[in-house]
Amino acid sequence: MNAEVVMQELEALGKERMKKIYISNGAHEPVFGVATGAMKPLVKQIKINQSLAEELYATGNYDAMYFAGIIADPIAMTASDYDRWIDAAYFYMLSDFVVAVTLSESNIAQQVADTWIASGEELRMSAGWSCYCWLLGNRKDVEFEESKISTMLDLVLNKIHDAPERAKYAMNNFIYTVGLSYKPLHEKAIDIAKAVGLVEVKQEKTKSKFLNAADNIQKEVDKGRIGFKRKHVRC
Repeated sequence: MNAEVVMQELEALGKERMKKIYISNGAHEPVFGVATGAMKPLVKQIKINQSLAEELYATGNYDAMYFAGIIADPIAMTASDYDRWIDAAYFYMLSDFVVAVTLSESNIAQQVADTWIASGEELRMSAGWSCYCWLLGNRKDVEFEESKISTMLDLVLNKIHDAPERAKYAMNNFIYTVGLSYKPLHEKAIDIAKAVGLVEVKQEKTKSKFLNAADNIQKEVDKGRIGFKRKHVRC
């Protein structure tokens, strides 16, 4: 199946309602409005195909770019490939839920994410922190250096309130994810969450949103979910 055929298939799956939702979240034309679940039969046919993924991602079509992330081969992609993808990720649904997710299944995930976090660029930072959330929520605790994750929690405490708006979401989610999924620093994550307090995220078209990692971690404690790990990251 080539890129042209996939684009035709995706266009046929598009729904106006989904298109409006994507656009309201920051997507812009071209976009078909394909629900992620509707892509699964197509994914089963294609499986992993990096060259096709590259063609689709390069279209600039939101649905094609999302689909590219599902069929990409994360291990085959280099740091420069991921940089190219994050350069083209023009809003958070691409940076955090396509590029960061794909990166999280690679062998160079932490290395690339660290560079993005240090960049000072909003969507790169957001993708970097989000990548760690996907990693911590999926991989075994022993795969992480406790001192490094601890230092990252300290960094969030010191920087989150002055960070770019989208990065605030990802940094807040990092505290929550450490508290939920990384047992060695569960207690520290709670302490950091309380010290950070409410995080105000300013939004262009609506009122500010306030994030509270401490409350969200407590909800998971109450449900007995501490130590939760996903079986899969990508769809």
